[in-house]
Amino acid sequence: MTGSDVTVPKHIFYFEVLLYLSLLLDSLSMVFRDDSFSDLNEMTPSAAKLITAVLLLFFVYLVWLAAHRRQNWARMVLLVSLVMSMISVAAMVNETGWQLETFVDFISAALTGAGLFFSFTGDAQGWFASSDGRR
Repeated sequence: MTGSDVTVPKHIFYFEVLLYLSLLLDSLSMVFRDDSFSDLNEMTPSAAKLITAVLLLFFVYLVWLAAHRRQNWARMVLLVSLVMSMISVAAMVNETGWQLETFVDFISAALTGAGLFFSFTGDAQGWFASSDGRR
């Protein structure tokens, strides 16, 4: 029941769209990030951006696993990453105040939070339970 004959619930569709929008926003903002640590090494900013790009691709894969393969563990990893992201945004706001970069991170976290909310509510509740063989 994981083939093309399965209709994705509306809340799972919202979950997927909102998380992909969040990841798109993160990938676009990555290009404009301030590389203030570039005095350490010439390769450090490039390596940091490469690691960020790999992480973003990993999160895209997690969203796909949760939305199409009904992998609850992937949804839980996304939830934990949201909590860590919210802690990071709060620390940045406390340290530097509201700047454009911080605001973009906040919007991204809000989109992720809204998407994850949809993955736990409404017609999405049975989506992950049915993958375990329970109905």
